Amino acid sequence: MAVRTFAAIDVGSYELAMKIFEISKRNGIREIDLIRRGIELGTDTYNTGKIRNERVDELCGVLKEFAEIMDSYGVEAYKAYGTSAIRETENTIIILDQIRNRTGIQIEVLNNSEQRFLDYKSIASKGEGFLQIIEKGTIIIDIGGGSIQLSLFDKDTLIATQNIRLGVLRMRERLQKLAARTNHYEELIGDMVSAQLQMFKKMYLREREIKNIIIVDDYVSNIIQRKDIFKEATGYLTTEEFMRFVEGIKRKGTNEIAQKFGLSEENASLMFHSVFLIKSIAEVLEAELLWAPGVSLCDGIAYEYAENNRLITPEHDFEKDILACALNISKRYMVSKKRSETIEYISLVIFDAMKKIHGLGKRERLLLQLAAQLNDCGRYISLVNVGESSYNIIKATEIMGLSHQEQEMVANIVKFNRMEFSYYQDLTRENTLDKNNYLTIAKLTAILRVATGMDRSHKQKFKDVQARLHERELILSTDTLEDITLEKGLLTAKTRFFEEVFSVKVFIRQKRRL
Repeated sequence: MAVRTFAAIDVGSYELAMKIFEISKRNGIREIDLIRRGIELGTDTYNTGKIRNERVDELCGVLKEFAEIMDSYGVEAYKAYGTSAIRETENTIIILDQIRNRTGIQIEVLNNSEQRFLDYKSIASKGEGFLQIIEKGTIIIDIGGGSIQLSLFDKDTLIATQNIRLGVLRMRERLQKLAARTNHYEELIGDMVSAQLQMFKKMYLREREIKNIIIVDDYVSNIIQRKDIFKEATGYLTTEEFMRFVEGIKRKGTNEIAQKFGLSEENASLMFHSVFLIKSIAEVLEAELLWAPGVSLCDGIAYEYAENNRLITPEHDFEKDILACALNISKRYMVSKKRSETIEYISLVIFDAMKKIHGLGKRERLLLQLAAQLNDCGRYISLVNVGESSYNIIKATEIMGLSHQEQEMVANIVKFNRMEFSYYQDLTRENTLDKNNYLTIAKLTAILRVATGMDRSHKQKFKDVQARLHERELILSTDTLEDITLEKGLLTAKTRFFEEVFSVKVFIRQKRRL
């Protein structure tokens, strides 16, 4: 059985990490080495908006070292991702170009939802432990240098995800500017967390009880798994056990903490902030159990590589989670569930029948589903400018697992379902969409227009639809007993763009009539 050697590189806010993995279908993913180097890129970004040249020199030096290590292991493939420190700097493109020219390493920048989705996949790689714990109300606390992500699960379903700018590095810089004394950190962090969590609780936790918290961070997770600190070292702690741990360290100085846990003073300071963040969140949410699976972004990167190359079979349905996010957004904006389900159903029937014509794949099918679910969300704001309002809602709302481009595409599909379509020169004037993205938007918009046209009355008359492509005609057959005069009469306006995009005419056939 072939074994692939893969490297995952995380260019984080306060350190660079690289993990080397061996991946095979028989043995799955096996970590064989971990290299970490501390560089506080985030200190520059969060304070000045740019990364200094001296810091770039340091960064390139570490990446050259990583490249040599990859060569020594015979690495066949790698992925290098930058997170908030790279993402939020003003000169991102310049920095990435320098890195590529000086080290040969190509770094891709993750948006927040992509980053957190990879972290989420790293937890899911733990298999049965993850599947069992999310059966009950569970919050994932994903702590980074620039922000934390709260992801709510209940009954094996992702309910909501929210980003809060309270990462350990950003928070430390904020407290230093306040000239706060160390013995006040716990109270100040508690106040900041409580203020941020109140809205989250109002929106998502009214009728939900949080039993578990899953921790993803770079310091506390590792300490919870150490047998010299916790006898069991399973990664599981009751909230009471964690609070006793906090009481035992909160009056210790940074030097003492660094010595006790074998950390540098810099890392001990960040661990200190991470501890108080977790404590404050656990208190506000009144959770009973904490689980630190000891995973990192690098594990998620490796998991995705193995998944994309069909070297592993995922036990969890991640696509279902992305759709669950959209469903909960539609609930928040009071979208009719029956109507969105009808539009989604008809859209997918048409999409599947048109495969030979449109040439799109599974991911584009998912984007169409998302657009169908979110199609009416703008009605919450305006009954007149539904398309524009829907576009703004989708652009402003985080959907875990989508890239910026994919989110832009979904927003445009929903927008142009109601508004006049903007062609390539106009559509790409204010964004980074390329020609392939543009064509996908056009094709999926054309399909969605036909699907919404078939529910023009909002009465879900088309519950049983079959689609058949015959030469340059798409025939949509239905068994409905309803009067579909309105839908048939107004269909021409909805199919005009479909015919332009695909050069295919659309016809509706009613098998039975009143």
